[in-house]
Amino acid sequence: MAEAADFPGTTPSPARRWLRRTAALLAGAPLLAGLLQVPAGSAAIAATPDVKTAPTGAKSTANSVRTGLKAAATGSRTVDVSLDALTPSAPRKGDTVTVSGTVTNDGRQAVTAAQVGLRIAPPLGSRTAIDTAAERKGFQPGADGTEVGGKYVKKFAALAPGVPQRFSISVPVSALDLGMDGVYQLGVTLTGQTAAQPYPQVLGIERTFLPWQDGSADTKTKTTYLWPLISTTHLTARTRSDEQQTPVFKNEDLAKEIQPGGRLEQLVTLGEQLDVTWVIDPDLLVSVEAMADKYEVEGPDGTTVPGRYDTVAQQWLTELQQTVKGKKVVALPFADPDLASLAHNGKAVSGSLGHLKEATEVGAKAVRDILFVKPTTDFAWPADGAIDPSVVDVATSAGAHRVITRSDSLRETHGLLYTPSAARPIGGGTTAVVADARLSTAFQGDMTRSENSTLAVQEFLAQSFMITLQDTKQRNIVVAPQRTPTTSQAQAMAKALTALDDERWSQPQDLTTAAKAKPDPGATTQVPSAASYPASLRRQELPRSAFEEIRGTQDKLDVFKMVLSEPDRVITPFGRAMDREMSTSWRGRAEAAQGYRKSVQGYLTSLMRQVSLIKKSDAKLSGRSATIPVTVQNNLVQGVDHLRLRLTSTNPTRLKIGDGLYEEQPVKITGGGHTQSVKFTTTANANGPVQVYAQLYTEDNQPYGEAVYFDVNVTEVTPTVMLVIAGGVLLLVLAGFRMYTQRKRAARQRAEAGPDGGPDGDGDATDEPTPDTGPDAGEPEQPSDPTPDTAPESTEPSHTGERVDR
Repeated sequence: MAEAADFPGTTPSPARRWLRRTAALLAGAPLLAGLLQVPAGSAAIAATPDVKTAPTGAKSTANSVRTGLKAAATGSRTVDVSLDALTPSAPRKGDTVTVSGTVTNDGRQAVTAAQVGLRIAPPLGSRTAIDTAAERKGFQPGADGTEVGGKYVKKFAALAPGVPQRFSISVPVSALDLGMDGVYQLGVTLTGQTAAQPYPQVLGIERTFLPWQDGSADTKTKTTYLWPLISTTHLTARTRSDEQQTPVFKNEDLAKEIQPGGRLEQLVTLGEQLDVTWVIDPDLLVSVEAMADKYEVEGPDGTTVPGRYDTVAQQWLTELQQTVKGKKVVALPFADPDLASLAHNGKAVSGSLGHLKEATEVGAKAVRDILFVKPTTDFAWPADGAIDPSVVDVATSAGAHRVITRSDSLRETHGLLYTPSAARPIGGGTTAVVADARLSTAFQGDMTRSENSTLAVQEFLAQSFMITLQDTKQRNIVVAPQRTPTTSQAQAMAKALTALDDERWSQPQDLTTAAKAKPDPGATTQVPSAASYPASLRRQELPRSAFEEIRGTQDKLDVFKMVLSEPDRVITPFGRAMDREMSTSWRGRAEAAQGYRKSVQGYLTSLMRQVSLIKKSDAKLSGRSATIPVTVQNNLVQGVDHLRLRLTSTNPTRLKIGDGLYEEQPVKITGGGHTQSVKFTTTANANGPVQVYAQLYTEDNQPYGEAVYFDVNVTEVTPTVMLVIAGGVLLLVLAGFRMYTQRKRAARQRAEAGPDGGPDGDGDATDEPTPDTGPDAGEPEQPSDPTPDTAPESTEPSHTGERVDR
């Protein structure tokens, strides 16, 4: 029996209402509340509901969380019953069902004469009935069936408050009195009494489901289960400057996922035993392959340190290659781009859809080259399978013709009484592959608790069996679980799939075959409108600004690659980095996504700055023309080419560069770490400083890097200086002319004198003028002048052996 307050529709008495209000006040004063004793005969205070974290379609009591102080539990919620294991999950004739778990008294009084028993209710009639039973709270006589009883109970003398007690009950299937094939509700109840209510009653219950099939089904449901190998972004855009371009990882988180016991290692190990369709993000394969060789990890100060898990990466790749051999593999576009974000926010930004097409091609090649299998690339998988017309358009823009959606997005509107097959034609040659929402979300939430995973497995099997029971015709069902299941979630998934062996109501099928199956004529094919797209998912999307940042990075890369002698060294790493910037894995991590985008663009900018102009100091130009050198430096590890250096005058009427406003010259630096000096001819027309600037340009006239500005101070030649210089030149010319005429005169006089001497014929040379030898040359010689130290210089050739003093 249960107290009246536990039944809906029962109006509490005034006394009970007063007690409840009093309890609400006392809940805020723990010390006082601890002194209060509730009268034994009074109605108990209503329990504060447990906080639940169960996924959609899963039992809401699966994730009960207790925090802080709360009012004592009463009635059929006095004792918490936790079901930790149920084996076998889907029993056969002759099996023994074992149920184990714990019971914990959440009340304030000890429970005496307690026993745990099993209750079997009549088989449920629909999938909705399973949902209703999973959400039911408290014990409900009739609906929760009758106790198996007898020796199949576990007794406790007393349950003290807050002390968990283990139980385990084993019962033959024959004792459960199961009849026709169906899904039975299995209740695990705690019956006992308290001092306040000294009579036997149900004080706690946990419900689960027991699929019962006596033999094999005539018609089996074909079930396709997607097994995703997807992770978050781990590789940065950075590579070392060595020949191998050693990759740089943000951290060692990927190593933790692939090492023994890690999430991705468990997915491979578990999936090896299952007949599933592998859905793989090629970025994960590329990242692990990079880790399998020499790699580096960013340090806290921006430096890098050698990675330590290359052997672990090699082992994981080897195991995966062996596991997927001969299996169906679907390759997502590289880095699993967020199709809904592209459709809603990125499509209007030029170039965004181009990344999707390239990611599809690159992804298929990566899977072929690394796993040695030929993958299927004809499937697009939007986040949570949510679609609208724009999402479908973007999803198929890169060549896919099949879109994996979910039944809570493409909802049935024709009132079908059964679950239709997955494949639906939605127009334009596109097939929507509709995954079942209940089955796909069955293992979300915290599966680390054995109670949660046990209940999730049983509900999954119940829903799966109910699909088979709905109709006699065979159907094709697809299950698309969460993209990145945790280790515990993957283990629960594997346990459920193991129970769906080919001798029961289900048989495995690959995704391609399911997509080609004949569509159900009664199933919905109308794509939901944009207004029906879930607001919760829209809030997680990449904003338009993210795609504009990606376009900015692409614009920079387009400029940079034009000047490189080996452009593939930057095209490949930055192209893949931009794919990662659009990944679905950034949902719910907006700050991390923005940080990654900024790091990619920042690193590209730093590389571009390695090719730059050396800062130049102001120059002084004396005269009307001069040459100005400008130096280009290349600190990359490869050569640069296809650049032009332009020197421009801001005042060409005063200072011309080349023939006018500016002059351009080609720049080619063949090796990394070198410089090139480019010289420009300038012409000055007037005095004063003139600002000039140098700027590098690509061949398509796009500015490259920052311009360098400096002043050229033109010092024009003045008229006074010109006169002085001209006068000096004139004096030199006149002096030379005078020397020339005097020598001519002297030569003529000697010729007239003849060989005998001077002009008087006696050979006396005193009548001949003395040659000019000093500043007074040409003036009549004075008697007081000293005799010259040397004879006049002869203009005749010297004889052989003759000494000539010069």
